Amino acid sequence: MRTFRLALAQVNPTVGDIAGNTKIVLERIEEARDAKADLVAFPELMLTGYPPEDLLMKPSFIRDNQTALAKVVAAAKGIVVVTGFVDGGGNDIYNAAAVASEGQLVGKYHKVHLPNYGVFDELRYFKPGSVCPIHTINGVNVGVNICEDIWFAEGPVSVQREAGAQVIVNINGSPFHAGKCAARELMLANRASDNGLYIGYVNTVGGQDELVFDGASVVLDGNGKPIARAAQFQNEMLIADLNVEREFPRRVRTPQTKAITGTEHIDVPPYQPIERPVIEARLAEPLDDVGEVYQALVLGTRDYVRKNGFNKVLISLSGGVDSSLTCVIAVDALGAENVEGITMPSRYSSDGSVSDSEDMVTALGIKMRTLPIEDVHGAMEGSLAPFFAGTEPNIAEQNIQARIRGNLLMAVSNKFNWLVLTTGNKSEIAMGYSTLYGDMAGGFAVIKDVPKTLVYKLCEWRNNNLAYPGSPIPQNVITKPPSAELKPDQRDDDDLPPYDLLDQVLEAYVEEDRSYEEMLDKGFEAAVVQRVMRSVDRNEFKRRQGAVGIKITPRAFGRDRRMPIVNRYRGH
Repeated sequence: MRTFRLALAQVNPTVGDIAGNTKIVLERIEEARDAKADLVAFPELMLTGYPPEDLLMKPSFIRDNQTALAKVVAAAKGIVVVTGFVDGGGNDIYNAAAVASEGQLVGKYHKVHLPNYGVFDELRYFKPGSVCPIHTINGVNVGVNICEDIWFAEGPVSVQREAGAQVIVNINGSPFHAGKCAARELMLANRASDNGLYIGYVNTVGGQDELVFDGASVVLDGNGKPIARAAQFQNEMLIADLNVEREFPRRVRTPQTKAITGTEHIDVPPYQPIERPVIEARLAEPLDDVGEVYQALVLGTRDYVRKNGFNKVLISLSGGVDSSLTCVIAVDALGAENVEGITMPSRYSSDGSVSDSEDMVTALGIKMRTLPIEDVHGAMEGSLAPFFAGTEPNIAEQNIQARIRGNLLMAVSNKFNWLVLTTGNKSEIAMGYSTLYGDMAGGFAVIKDVPKTLVYKLCEWRNNNLAYPGSPIPQNVITKPPSAELKPDQRDDDDLPPYDLLDQVLEAYVEEDRSYEEMLDKGFEAAVVQRVMRSVDRNEFKRRQGAVGIKITPRAFGRDRRMPIVNRYRGH
């Protein structure tokens, strides 16, 4: 049996850190060469990091990434290297893959299908490619393409298959959302089995602003069966031996696509064949639905904090489920020594809210300081009394407390250079159930894209699935009715529909763009639908002023769902 040893470098680059990203590539080339791989592939736009956004407008940025590529090409000896970079210059730049061997740049591939939906804006920057080359590497025909290209059934993969490809190497910057990993692997299985060839899919891992990349790189055979899979949310060199002499059935017709003008065959300079025993590839088990979201939140928090140069984070602990989950995620991401808790009780804070926070921080081993706000609260009420005289108390008085806490948090952050993590969830943020310059104040919103019902599931998952420090979230936090504690005996369901109902309506309206009539057809009450639609629409101005946070749903506010603030359209 003749084998082709494929190495997929699932690594964590940083946008703009061209030198650091290049160092990662050079180190991993050595690792793959030591493993006697024929080819090592790195993710999409590896040298620049993904997505580089308007850094691509800087000519110096393009030049620097191409200078870095020359270093990678020079290191490609005794192994073929495929890496993402930006090709071209001026107004004609391409999302490209370089193919290097024996110190030479032997080929380039320009991404054909440029995504321009959701979080993607590639048509803003790149020109599309149109040629799909085949590289013959020690007698094996390898087609290289990039990310979106593999999602098209009659796109580059089928064109390269018709041109004789036996192996497809697809390099990616594919961001995570809940459920995407399973759907993506199903698509890859279809693409492999339709075309009867091996597919090596390498994905970035790590956090970049709101995005998290889950890795989950995979190698599939021509029947669509995974033969190697990297773990989600971890750096890993995935290596698999491919039996290139094996024949697989093909199930698609000859491709018909106007986007691709042709193919070309490129012979890669041969290098000295290496004797090696066949290896057994790693086949990691995917995480469950809740576990993958939890790990995405941990990785996204770790990378946002560390890549932005912060050492510690600060969290306001209310004893509620949202702040508790945020705190535990921060500890798992950064270590207990880098998480600072602060509790700011008011006249409306329950005894349980303080004691629950104390129990949790004891279990986690973090510091928590107490900063009462009663004196400041009284002073502000006194200052406002002449203006508020003759009016009935309302939400304005309640929000004074939240804004005091926000000011104190930001003062501590400013003093010690600790990044404040906000604790609002997607359900609250959707409805505007949050206070500008109060609980919205902070630098990073860990759970801003997590619906409230999922918050509870994540708490239970964390308590039951990670051994250390073992069930840190008190059960009372999970079971007690949620409350903002800004007035006596307050409960969230006094002001909002019950969360199990609210999250269903929000999913229909925000995620699925369902109309008023369609939501009524789904069985939701008219009054509830009208209330949710009205609240979501009128609180866009708040969301624009909130901190960025991790995307975990298919349609996150801001990055995916982009609505005008001034907007008189009402679909009900």
